[in-house]
Amino acid sequence: MKKYNIHIQNTNEDISVLENTTLLSLSKSYSHALEGTPIVAMVDNALTPLNAFVNSDCSVEFLDITHPEGFRVYQRTCAFIMFTAIYSLFGTKYNAWVKHSINKNYYCSFKDADASEEVLNQIKAKMRAIIDSDFAIEKIIVSIDEAMDIFKEYKFEHICKSIKYIKASNVSLYSLNGFFDYDNGCMAPSTGFIKYFDITKSGTNFVLQFENPSQIGTVNPHVSFPKLTSIYNEYEYWAEILGIHTVGSLNDIICAGNIEELILICEALHEKKIAYIADSIFRDDKKLVLIAGPSSSGKTTFAKRLSIQLRANGLMPMVISLDDYYRNRKDIPVEENGLRNYENIESLDLELFNKNLVDILAGKAVKTPLYNFHTGMRSKETKLIKLGTNDVLLIEGIHGINEKLTYKIPRDQKFKIYISALTQLSIDEHNRIATTDTRLIRRIVRDHYFRGFSAASTIEMWANVLTGEEKNIFPYQEDTDVIFNSALAYEISVLKPLVEPLLFDIDRGDVCYREANRLLNFLNNFLTVSSAEIPTNSLLREFLGNSIFYK
Repeated sequence: MKKYNIHIQNTNEDISVLENTTLLSLSKSYSHALEGTPIVAMVDNALTPLNAFVNSDCSVEFLDITHPEGFRVYQRTCAFIMFTAIYSLFGTKYNAWVKHSINKNYYCSFKDADASEEVLNQIKAKMRAIIDSDFAIEKIIVSIDEAMDIFKEYKFEHICKSIKYIKASNVSLYSLNGFFDYDNGCMAPSTGFIKYFDITKSGTNFVLQFENPSQIGTVNPHVSFPKLTSIYNEYEYWAEILGIHTVGSLNDIICAGNIEELILICEALHEKKIAYIADSIFRDDKKLVLIAGPSSSGKTTFAKRLSIQLRANGLMPMVISLDDYYRNRKDIPVEENGLRNYENIESLDLELFNKNLVDILAGKAVKTPLYNFHTGMRSKETKLIKLGTNDVLLIEGIHGINEKLTYKIPRDQKFKIYISALTQLSIDEHNRIATTDTRLIRRIVRDHYFRGFSAASTIEMWANVLTGEEKNIFPYQEDTDVIFNSALAYEISVLKPLVEPLLFDIDRGDVCYREANRLLNFLNNFLTVSSAEIPTNSLLREFLGNSIFYK
């Protein structure tokens, strides 16, 4: 029999294996090199299920749930087991829909029924029985027509819509005990890989909780985020207005030639919410408005559109940039890696910032600093700020909603706004769209066309961006007066023709290839829309260019 040379990245060693050796059998020898159980592998930089065979010389890296790709596999597999359990128990009476993700768990609902404790307990018990039996999960290839027949029988309307737009004659499905599902990624080889999960009732819906990747061997806690949940509910209401819940619905509208109307309604909903926020600031007589949100959420354009609505209320916005309050470079805190961290709140001169705010809000004329990023020092020049009777102070930055930033200002004098692209559009009933993917695609386009960065460089630093957001933004998102959802139902279709060439340009040997390939597979679900259709004041123009706000 043939032998193949394998480089195991986890232990940095070279071995030889016989042909037709499975990755699963190989992984058992390297479990000690991971925190958890290997659940998927990266073979020559391509995500590969463990039940695949090794039939060439290659490099292999085994992943557990502490790796983002490993955790996605865990989520898909656990959700697949849940869908199988529901169909086994109830047939088509209860069709579960994955609505969105909160705290790395899936927020789900039944299509035409409320979730009762009795039903959820039955599902949990059935899932546990399926897991304990360690049934194999198989990937099969069927024709589009065969897949359509299966999902029509299941009454999965939106999976049928999704499959309709696949540019191939066949489609890959996953099979478990005679139940089939369509999924955009790898699964674990069998149900026994899912050890920890729970289902918790949440109002009339429920939460599917996964194993905690930060604390292996425990279930990720269900944490309530009332304000964030209300925004997801608002987006669902908007989806009803637009007639769009899934990518298939969006593609139908594009095919029908009704995309211009959809774009205008989406933009009108944004404008209506911004006007509501401006009216609230005017009504509450707030003088200090703080805006914060994660990367590529559209904070800058939002602030400019809010300024216009504030002026329509007779208020004159004055802007202070947090960047001007950076300490001199030599005083910026140094992290364990030896690098200076400009995202650390201690990088700002908080004492001076708060002293200036107190004086400005008291009506005094204040000379605020200007920071020179070339020299890494505060400039000798200053900016004079004095609030008039109808003036409002606008501050936008990563730490805007952190109380530590404005510790000398009473909470009731502040109006805090959190902005993020909280995508509610799903691929279908069972496949959601991660909000981080929407923001990453926005950033890849903007970084390439307007900041001179390659797609690979943006992807490479994205993990650090997310880590900074987890530390500096997300813990404070509930302490806000309002949350603005900057996601637009049509935006991926517009960004697709701009981002695809950049992703295809990433070489297979590049460490960013697997992420680029994942995004390309995701984009395959969308039909394209020309960016020429987008209004010049749209928040999306911050990433496309030709915005009326940036001349």
